[in-house]
Amino acid sequence: MWAATCLASCCATCACDACRTVVSGISRRSARIAYCGLFALSLIVSWILREVAAPLMEKLPWINHFHKTPDREWFETDAVLRVSLGNFLFFTVLAILMVGVKNQKDPRDSLHHGGWMMKVICWCILVIFMFFLPNEIVSFYESISKFGSGLFLLVQVVLLLDFVHGWNDKWVGYDEQFWYVALLVVSLVCYVATFVFSGFLFHWFTPSGQDCGLNTFFIIMTLISVFVFAIVALHPAVNGSILPASVISVYCMYLCYSGLASEPRDYECNGLHKHSKAVSTGTLTVGLFTTVLSVVYSAVRAGSSTTLLSPPSSPRAGKPLLPLENSTGEHHEEKDKVKPVTYSYAFFHIIFSLASMYSAMLLTGWSTSVGESGKLVDVGWPSVWVRVITGWATAGLYLWSLVAPIMFPDREF
Repeated sequence: MWAATCLASCCATCACDACRTVVSGISRRSARIAYCGLFALSLIVSWILREVAAPLMEKLPWINHFHKTPDREWFETDAVLRVSLGNFLFFTVLAILMVGVKNQKDPRDSLHHGGWMMKVICWCILVIFMFFLPNEIVSFYESISKFGSGLFLLVQVVLLLDFVHGWNDKWVGYDEQFWYVALLVVSLVCYVATFVFSGFLFHWFTPSGQDCGLNTFFIIMTLISVFVFAIVALHPAVNGSILPASVISVYCMYLCYSGLASEPRDYECNGLHKHSKAVSTGTLTVGLFTTVLSVVYSAVRAGSSTTLLSPPSSPRAGKPLLPLENSTGEHHEEKDKVKPVTYSYAFFHIIFSLASMYSAMLLTGWSTSVGESGKLVDVGWPSVWVRVITGWATAGLYLWSLVAPIMFPDREF
């Protein structure tokens, strides 16, 4: 017994030393990646608890207070939402604390980049505390998570637009025949994938003998958007290109599929209901993968002072804090300059807050965790409309990025 106690103590000490070494090695440049790692950890914890926490949660009276114990799936969903809520509060508090940080002299700059041991401890305490909250609070968080998830999808759209325009400008900037051919090939592949995908959507979601006018409307509207993208992008008055149009077309068709696949399993026009488990697993995997990529990409892009995440320049940036009074004035001027931050810390953390909501919806299948009856409620239609409207918003934002420079020539886009 004594040996086991000593061994456990040694293991705990080694673990603490290892954690201390890791967090002390996080520098200013790697802080963004560290936040991504913490977010990834929350996904792993959510996934694990979804699989193993149900038996324990059934014994907690403030969670399982129903006359009839809910199904295991209810507790799995509830566990994911509680971890997500803790993660959401952690990043939301950081976002509030970081509002208005414009230069590195601000004491909150050190809070953003340092104190990692305390941050990890606070994150763990928040997540654990969430399992002591009443079901009503978790239910309210689940409701607002649907709207937060929609906002995160819009952020994904903005980042995608920024990426494809940058990709196109880079290849065109090489001004070589090879890169022009590469642009054409990639564009053709994207368009072929788009139209093949649309054929599968008609086959899966408009079965013969059923009145599936709504699904047909969704698919046709997406196809019309694809043709409009190409026409506007190739118009002589527009400074557009076929590559961004083709990539956005594929993405809009994917959002259309994602929305249709979220329809209730008993809906006669959902032809995938016979393979619902396989489809759900595939959609979940792709959704989580794209979520992590989106968050990592936003963190990396936030490191550039020319991106959409950059705050307004501080009016004092670049000016000496004190008047120069000696012959070494040039040296002191350089030393006393206030370095502006290169991205908005507050918006950076908001990205993670919204991503926490979105990942929770993916892991729970956009399901309501808490109801008066304690049963899992199918809420497929809200998921359908969130994704379909996101697809329409994607189309609108892309077309706006093409026509806005013409409508407002004096502004920089």
